[in-house]
Amino acid sequence: MGNDQTRTLQTSNPNGLNVLFLSHIRVNSIYERGIFTDLARFFMKQGHRVHFVAPVERMFKKPTHLIREENSSILKVKTLNLLKMNFFEKGIGALLLGRQYNIAIKKYFAGVRYDIILYSPPFVALQNVVREIKERDQAKTYLLLTDFFPQSAIDLGVFSEKNILCKYFRAQEKKLYQLADHIGCMSPAGAKYVVERKNLDKTKVEVCPNSAEIDGKDPFTNKNREVLRRYNIPSHTINYILGGNLGKPQGLDFLIDIIQSRKNDLSSYFIIVGNGTEYGWIKKWMDYKKPVNAMLMPGLRQKDYTELVRACDVGLIFLDKRFTVPHFPSRLVSYLENGLPILAATDLSTDLGEIAEKNHFGFSCINGDLDRFFAHLDWFSKNRSQMAEMGKNGYNFLLKNYTVSQAYNIIMKHFMKP
Repeated sequence: MGNDQTRTLQTSNPNGLNVLFLSHIRVNSIYERGIFTDLARFFMKQGHRVHFVAPVERMFKKPTHLIREENSSILKVKTLNLLKMNFFEKGIGALLLGRQYNIAIKKYFAGVRYDIILYSPPFVALQNVVREIKERDQAKTYLLLTDFFPQSAIDLGVFSEKNILCKYFRAQEKKLYQLADHIGCMSPAGAKYVVERKNLDKTKVEVCPNSAEIDGKDPFTNKNREVLRRYNIPSHTINYILGGNLGKPQGLDFLIDIIQSRKNDLSSYFIIVGNGTEYGWIKKWMDYKKPVNAMLMPGLRQKDYTELVRACDVGLIFLDKRFTVPHFPSRLVSYLENGLPILAATDLSTDLGEIAEKNHFGFSCINGDLDRFFAHLDWFSKNRSQMAEMGKNGYNFLLKNYTVSQAYNIIMKHFMKP
């Protein structure tokens, strides 16, 4: 299917480059909003041809197939369930992923030769795919380091350093880093971590953060409070939203403690939106306790979710306090894009809270520190005008640091001839 059409795509713009984008996220269209699809679209707008490879997990009961859109192709590869599932299935899926991607790329993209390979963890088994295509095509490689697997799984107690599966992933991780001509980390702490802990040449490591394509709509004059009414959310409270993956890495026990401890606080309302391994037990707790200061809903369509975020007041970010690696959650970009300040409860390794406080767009504390978290809640309740100013600070910080054009320039400065 599509070999001849793919060759036509390859030569339709002789001035552009062929870019292979290996991803672990679900993608149905290059025009969906997301940190990887936004970046891929910007590559297309610059005249490059993007070949996006993404999983179609077994839960969707669809075979491997190709989607063609203008100057891009999305190869959906049938895999095990990889996202928002238990770590065991993720681990087995990761073991098989490289082989599955390799077979599909050879079948559907036969005859295509790549100039650049962009790829991201957490599935380190992709290193076999990257290595083979890099050697075959003499392609340049750029690793977008969005995760620190398997250390993140070790931190959460999923397996130990002595586990045979862990040792395998460690070996694959090392190869993944070595294959990269350049490594883009989500924050300065991430760049420092891989240089020092992974013994990498610091000249190949840089900060290339999560980014967004800005839609141009003013997030401060387009707040639709009718959205709150649609979901039966009170409009007189400070509305805190946590959106996205609801998994073990977020350490959501702390959020439940907050909701329970502030059940009599009528100034704060907590909205939890998403799916993931923790959704089930949170729903059971919600159904049993029936808190008046919080609600839970499954993941929304992107358009609906964006409307809801924009109608809220503060974006929440949670990370399990056991992490020893500096994660930098992508949901931050969505909050800043929609004019929300942030309130983060994290580990000691991330620099997310430090960046938010230094640039005056949010507060942070260690996950589990109820007193400090409550102090931040009280501040927001008493300083609504300054809260709005924080949102503007965050939006301006986004425009200066987290746009797709900036990420593109960081990446392409290594590959474009002067």
